[in-house]
Amino acid sequence: MPCRSLPLTPAAARRPGGRRAEDGAGREARTLGHITDTRTHRGLERALEEAAASGALNISSRKLKEFPRTAANHDLTDTVEADLSKNRLTDVPSEVCHLVALETLSLYHNCIRTIPDGIISLQSLTSLNLSRNQLCALPSCLCGLPLRVLNASNNKLVSLPESIRQLHCLMELDISCNEITALPRHIGRLKALRELNVRRNLLCVLPEDLADLPLVKFDFSCNKVSTIPVCFRKMKQLQSLQLENNPLQSPPAQICLKGKVHIFKYLSIEACRSEKMPDALYLPAMERLSLSRPTAGSVEDMEQQKKQDSDSGVGSDNGDKRLSATEPSDEDSLSLNVPMSHITEEEGLSKDDSIEHISSLTDALTSPVPLSFAAVFLRSHKSLESVDPQFTMRRKMEQLREELELMEQLRDSIESRLKVVLPEDLGSSLMDGVVLCHLANHIRPRSVASIHVPSPAVPKLSMAKCRRNVENFLDACRKIGVPEDKLCLPHHILEEKGLVKLSMTVQALLDEFSPKLSFLT
Repeated sequence: MPCRSLPLTPAAARRPGGRRAEDGAGREARTLGHITDTRTHRGLERALEEAAASGALNISSRKLKEFPRTAANHDLTDTVEADLSKNRLTDVPSEVCHLVALETLSLYHNCIRTIPDGIISLQSLTSLNLSRNQLCALPSCLCGLPLRVLNASNNKLVSLPESIRQLHCLMELDISCNEITALPRHIGRLKALRELNVRRNLLCVLPEDLADLPLVKFDFSCNKVSTIPVCFRKMKQLQSLQLENNPLQSPPAQICLKGKVHIFKYLSIEACRSEKMPDALYLPAMERLSLSRPTAGSVEDMEQQKKQDSDSGVGSDNGDKRLSATEPSDEDSLSLNVPMSHITEEEGLSKDDSIEHISSLTDALTSPVPLSFAAVFLRSHKSLESVDPQFTMRRKMEQLREELELMEQLRDSIESRLKVVLPEDLGSSLMDGVVLCHLANHIRPRSVASIHVPSPAVPKLSMAKCRRNVENFLDACRKIGVPEDKLCLPHHILEEKGLVKLSMTVQALLDEFSPKLSFLT
């Protein structure tokens, strides 16, 4: 059988020339690599020369796996800043630990797993950036440095050393994006700490020692915290608080959404409830909650007695000044018109004790012997042993609960009649008067002739238009037949301070519409 020759494939046909092409490409690659190495070497040399001259070493983004060996040829003893970020270092180079004048060191975005004990020799180091590495723990020797800024975010830390309390100069601590489950017990000893970032960890509990720190910024978002300790209300210098993405139960979510001020007020209320604090300390936290609804036979008697005393011409300490007969404001309906600057916290009277103290106070004021108001309070006030704080707090919490129920019933009545859903913040949804004017028109059509409403271009009414709506609503209530003593004042609605007063007005309005309808308890 004759042999038939097979045609050569294109690859076989080009094999000799292809081998030569591969050899040429290899030589070109080696040449380019040599050129690159040369340029890198020259860049390192230039950086080392600049560091020796300026005291700032910058060898970032050079894919270094170790400290340049040629650094021994340069005098770097006076280096105060070193930037070794974005390299491939697996540990802190020992050469860096010999730069004793170093003040700022950045090892950001490397592969560092360990920190040598020799770093303790950097006794001038104030700023250390270890973020985006592979650290599983911070060595105790690190806490012997005079650090002011420590950034160890985006690592694999599971805890902080107990010796971190030795960083007395530390002002900023960033340990976000780690796997830390608990903060050290003595973290409250970092008396200079201003900023603390523990975002995106596994924290379940915030230590109460944090309340002793002068923090200005605190971020514990993206954790597993369910409760904010009530002692955090003492953090007076705190300006920025980040707490989102936590399963918070105390304070509840609707309180947290309103911001730091509402959170701290909630914590103050909880502290009063749990610690049985005196009523005088409880009132400031509740000043915006209109707790001035009079109790039958107590506040009215007090006001009548005050008017009698003021008309009788009883003088003050110097015998010249007369007692004021002006009615108290709605925010402070229990004021005795006494100069509060002369009364200490221990001398303050609670609302629930007003009945038994008003008669003795009147007798003391009408006596011929000139006494200071503080002395009268001290003489007439019962001893602390005879006052039951549990009774006072219980009455106050019952009153608060009743007012919250009134506001919820006010919400239900408006929503059921107008077929609308009001926002969570009832005060802000009623302050512009739009909903109230519609309610008046629902009770009696055309009782409010014109209503200023927001538009897509201007989603929020000006204060002048809000006041006009509120005044029109109150005028409509008068026309419908609501008594004057049941009407609230415009500032109760505009300033969101008198929802209880407003609920009484709305109740009276609904009573005119249907005498049998009542949603107050």
